[in-house]
Amino acid sequence: MSDSEEHHFESAADSGASKTYPQQAGAIRKNGYIVIKNRPCKVVEVSTSKTGKHGHAKCHFVAIDIFNGKKLEDIVPSSHNCDVPHVNRTEYQLIDISEDGYVSLLTENGNTKDDLRLPTDETLLNQINAGFAEGKDLVVTVMSAMGEEQICALKDIGPK
Repeated sequence: MSDSEEHHFESAADSGASKTYPQQAGAIRKNGYIVIKNRPCKVVEVSTSKTGKHGHAKCHFVAIDIFNGKKLEDIVPSSHNCDVPHVNRTEYQLIDISEDGYVSLLTENGNTKDDLRLPTDETLLNQINAGFAEGKDLVVTVMSAMGEEQICALKDIGPK
């Protein structure tokens, strides 16, 4: 094989390697994040149980999915590793709301981001629609984890 040949590897599978990082179950605390059933969740309750002579102490996690609000539970030996999602929050200025429920956002570098839907949370949705109808300058906070993004908060920075 010569050095001039280029190799292109096409893979339909996504390893998801950079979406999460391992952390010992005993080190995960309340208000932290954890992956349960392949969903990024925020931990709302942690209880540790001591087991018999040769067993492991077990951590019982109660967590809420950060995107759909569902409650999930998991029990993991405290010495084992759990996946913890990389959760990022980014603020964007709201430019426009289309009829089909997508928002147009302005990024830090001046580009537009048009691939995000309006949130499903009724109160947040009503606040965004009301503020946009009044012509206010709105900044939305977008939470992203494991390849998913959703608007999770709203700030009013005054009239246009």
